[in-house]
Amino acid sequence: MISKTFKILNPTGFHVRPTKTFVQTANKYPCKINVMNKGKKVNGKSSLSMLTLGIGAQDEVTLETDGEREEEAMEALGQLLTQVHE
Repeated sequence: MISKTFKILNPTGFHVRPTKTFVQTANKYPCKINVMNKGKKVNGKSSLSMLTLGIGAQDEVTLETDGEREEEAMEALGQLLTQVHE
């Protein structure tokens, strides 16, 4: 298992569009993916679960990947968490 914390740089936080992209990318990997924000932990492969985290700008979010291709998943999803979206 790999765990890493990322700061959300998008000024509007992690709203529906970036969440959709994140979940689509997460589902390409066979490993378990969990996302934590403000003490709450959810399945990173579920859009609804991700939206319940209420990830805002400058929040520090912890990403956990566990299993096959966990390193690839961490790299790809970490980039999405720190990306500035339109």
